[in-house]
Amino acid sequence: MRNAGAAIARSQGGGGVIDGIVESLPVADNRGMIDDFVGTHLPPPEQWPAFDLAGFDYPDAMNAAVALLDDAVAAGEGERIAVLGDDAPVTYAVLKDRSDRIARLLVEDEGLVPGNRVLLAGANSATLIAAWFGILKAGGIVVAVMPLLRTAEIAAVIAKARISHAVVDTGCADAVAACADLRTLTFPQPLEQRLAAAAPGFVAVSTRADDPAIIAFTSGTTGTPKGTVHFHRDLLIPADAFAARVLGGPRGAVWTATPPLAFTFGLGALILFPFRFHGTSVVLGDTSPAGILAAVAHHRITMLFTAPTAYKAMLAHGVAGHDLSSLRTCVSAGEHLPAETFEAWRAATGLRLVNGIGATEMMHIFISASGDAIRPGATGRAVPGYTACVLDADDRPLTEGEGRLAVRGPTGCRYLDDPRQAAYVIDGWNVTGDSYRLDGQGYFWYLARADDMIVSSGYNIAPPEVEAALAAHPAVRECAVIGVPDAARGQIVKAFVVTAEPPGPALARALQDHVKASIAPYKYPRAVTFVTELPRTATGKIQRHRLREAE
Repeated sequence: MRNAGAAIARSQGGGGVIDGIVESLPVADNRGMIDDFVGTHLPPPEQWPAFDLAGFDYPDAMNAAVALLDDAVAAGEGERIAVLGDDAPVTYAVLKDRSDRIARLLVEDEGLVPGNRVLLAGANSATLIAAWFGILKAGGIVVAVMPLLRTAEIAAVIAKARISHAVVDTGCADAVAACADLRTLTFPQPLEQRLAAAAPGFVAVSTRADDPAIIAFTSGTTGTPKGTVHFHRDLLIPADAFAARVLGGPRGAVWTATPPLAFTFGLGALILFPFRFHGTSVVLGDTSPAGILAAVAHHRITMLFTAPTAYKAMLAHGVAGHDLSSLRTCVSAGEHLPAETFEAWRAATGLRLVNGIGATEMMHIFISASGDAIRPGATGRAVPGYTACVLDADDRPLTEGEGRLAVRGPTGCRYLDDPRQAAYVIDGWNVTGDSYRLDGQGYFWYLARADDMIVSSGYNIAPPEVEAALAAHPAVRECAVIGVPDAARGQIVKAFVVTAEPPGPALARALQDHVKASIAPYKYPRAVTFVTELPRTATGKIQRHRLREAE
């Protein structure tokens, strides 16, 4: 039994120890969140979705990091390769040791107490994975952000989640430091020196299955970030549902994904699934079409997760000449998978793409199909353990027809202190914001987004956020942003701009560069049209639907 000593609780939120001293905290005996800010800022119970945990039985005392990593080492998998990438291979035993030391540094040196929120920012790497495990072992709550985010975007997440600690790579360190004074571990240096000096071993905090483990942020249609709270058990459920019951839970497989760990789609493929089934995670330094194809051949990848855009890009690059014989399963999500892309990939590789839809609010994919159950063009059927339907205009579930997609099951939406919870959860259903057609065989066919959200290359982009960035340029009098179809990306951002000076190609480029510098670069408008006025309602609201109709 070890002792965390006099750990300073740095939480800024309610419910826990605030600016106080936690004397002699016995790490292994802790059974609750000392800092209960997250617990006290969950939605009221009447706004929670209807959860169905039948078939998903976990012990009351459970730490997801132990269940995924430490238990594998205890089962004799210590010498198995855990992570491959540009650096030397990392075994399960080494990864466990690194995560233990990170947990020890966070608790004993940086004063973390269970329930503190920890920002995790950096490109996908073995160290980022070790940090993810270490934060959970220490009883912290992981708040991962994409490395592309700018200072203002990171600051919004830090403020919303009342973050006190951070683990960041050097590429994100300056942006994070500009946001807040956090207790920070920066890698590769000086973290590597501190890890070498830290004592090995750590007794993981004995969290409960229903203690908060991560806050996954997603952008709403207003552009204001929403944080979805998921418990420790929620991190195992996608593996035990989608990965096991749809993909077959292949043991010892080699998994990879192009999205960052901040996306729950990437989190599943790079951490949850490989470690649940004692496999290997491959982190990609190069996510270009050529880079993905080369990595598949070099690392003998068997399970590939990426967006339809990437599959189209690989086809355009040319898969001939690349050794893809190791591939067994290719999963597509993040945006609609056209039947044409499905057929082209099958013709080129002999593999049928496993389509799926997930949501940050649901943790991972909840509608999909594999093998002979696949219907090209359809998203699939409800993953075993989940129930899905479409809602009519009066929010009544339909057994067949068109409407808003709704789902419930063992995971679901719990926004952190956000009134939009009441709009996402209706009569116990999680309502995703997508319009679907449900056929008589239980297959779901994507129609469109039910709101103004733009989905480009698998990224959700909120028009108001792009509009705000554009409006900050002195040449912009007013603007409106919509998504328009694009063969390569599914959609691209298009801006309609009323200017205060003569427009032209140079100004268009200047506006694009301005947006790239203000917010994440993938959000910038790839098309800019200058107009003399914008369509508005009688009350002055911009009518984006008229812009879409004109396109």
